[in-house]
Amino acid sequence: MPDIISLLPENVANQIAAGEVVQRPASIVKELLENSVDAGASSIKLIVKDGGKTLVQVIDNGKGMSETDARMCFERHATSKLKTAEDLFNILTKGFRGEALAAISAVAQVELKTRTVDSSVGILIENEGNKIVKQEPCSCAVGTSFSVKNIFFNIPARRNFLKNDNIELKHIVDEFERVALAHPEVSFSLFNNNHEMYHLQASQLIVRIESLFSSSIKGNLVAVNEVTPGFSIKGYVGKPSAAKKKRGEQYFFVNNRFIKSPYLNYAVSDAYTDLINGDEFPAYFIFIDLPPNTIDINIHPTKTEIKFEDEKTLFVILKTAVKRALGKANLAPSLDFDTEQSFEIDYSKPKEEIKAPQISYNPDYNPFKSNSSGGSTKNYESSLYKNNKENWQELYQTHTNPIEHIFETEQEQEQLFEQNKNEVKIGKLFQLHNKYIVTETSEGLMLVDQHRAHESVLYEHYLKAFGSNAIYSQQDLFPQTVDLSPIDFNLIQELKEELKYLGFEIENFGKTSIVVHGVPADLTGQNSIEMIEGILENYKLNNIDVKLEVRENLCRSIAKKTCIQYGKDLSANEMLLLVEHLFSLENYSFSPSGKAIVSLISISDIDKLFKKR
Repeated sequence: MPDIISLLPENVANQIAAGEVVQRPASIVKELLENSVDAGASSIKLIVKDGGKTLVQVIDNGKGMSETDARMCFERHATSKLKTAEDLFNILTKGFRGEALAAISAVAQVELKTRTVDSSVGILIENEGNKIVKQEPCSCAVGTSFSVKNIFFNIPARRNFLKNDNIELKHIVDEFERVALAHPEVSFSLFNNNHEMYHLQASQLIVRIESLFSSSIKGNLVAVNEVTPGFSIKGYVGKPSAAKKKRGEQYFFVNNRFIKSPYLNYAVSDAYTDLINGDEFPAYFIFIDLPPNTIDINIHPTKTEIKFEDEKTLFVILKTAVKRALGKANLAPSLDFDTEQSFEIDYSKPKEEIKAPQISYNPDYNPFKSNSSGGSTKNYESSLYKNNKENWQELYQTHTNPIEHIFETEQEQEQLFEQNKNEVKIGKLFQLHNKYIVTETSEGLMLVDQHRAHESVLYEHYLKAFGSNAIYSQQDLFPQTVDLSPIDFNLIQELKEELKYLGFEIENFGKTSIVVHGVPADLTGQNSIEMIEGILENYKLNNIDVKLEVRENLCRSIAKKTCIQYGKDLSANEMLLLVEHLFSLENYSFSPSGKAIVSLISISDIDKLFKKR
């Protein structure tokens, strides 16, 4: 029998190894940023183009590499951070495997420029598919610059699996934020398609958190500080009043390394028991420092999973530390009698005589007369008064009914009813647990999911707006300012024209803030800030789940955010209008996300329930 086992070619082995390390452009960003931190850089610049597919460049002012080291760094298992096997249990650096650069160069075109402080010139190396194609001296600053171009250029199948630029950029920003949070003493900047998204100066942790997220987050955080003989826990947790309906700013760092740990997350969540609802999530930025020989980080190439030597003790102390911090935050503020100005009264001075205030007025003034000389009150309305009155009446003519806005006129409602009455025999309607609409049909009972039904109705309503006339916008009396993260602000700029067509009047305000001047007329009365944030969140989730056209995704996102929710009590008229309009849709059986809206229970099935008894 001939031998069938052979040694894989080096380029094939490197591509297989790269599959574990390089999953998307964000993986490259993580490895390069961590290498810059390990090199002792005090300033790091990240430049990306087209979501990192075309270019990922990291420039730092670290110690740089010699010519030999520059060439050696592309070899597999070549690292400056380990010498012996014992060093695996004393790891304090970000990287240690020596796999990252070899894996990156196996699937991309890499250009390296580096210079040490004692060298007069630097070295330029170009590597394509793990092959050195150029090496020559160059002029460059002290430090290192890695340019990774055309990721997966030699594996087209893997490149096709990458998401659109916005999703890839979101993953890149996530990795950037994790490294920037772990090292507030280092200045960071991020440029996307020649636009600066972040410019972070070296600062304290709380300032770094505020710079990365929003200026309002600082007032909603509580400091955590617990030091024990075995380890220390420091950082910030969010106040219960600031908890959100979605997982947002939740970060664990162990020895300044970002980790994911459902076990520790449960410890924090357990500390919020009875303080927040079960469907809400608190923010936290928690840093745990402990001896490196008590943890094992050599579990996965991404290095985000860690095994602890004494996990149960850490769980208890973490939960206690968070509870103690929240307890201190809930204490009522006390008056400081040493600094309170209202108590600093000098009783040595003689008391002044207290006098009653004098009020002057015109006893003959009548606001309902056209002039001071009197006259008929029938003519008291000036043209200015009439105009103002009409404007105020128009301002308060808003659609507060969540169902009725889908019909323009009563004639449309009648036409719709005539159109559908022969298709679906709608009997008496009633609500079941404020969740389902139940009606009798000729075949039995029909149940309609009110949340999904309204979502489908709104989806079709907004989708048709793109094909006909734009939706009328209701101007807000007091425009609201929305503070966004840089990634969300960038997304708003791309969706601004579509949002305007749907009735949103949005204007940029500052670097990452917007002002909402108007919303669709049928959505007045809702919180503009929550509406915009919810629409963006749903839009990003839709992009992750399935690739959609921009307009279709936007309509789905608005419908998901603004439709009626479970638990809302509907009147008989609202139920009727919702059911009638639902059955006017071409597809009334499934929601835009593919979930069932209508369910029928036949008489025969009901009879079977009683025959069995």
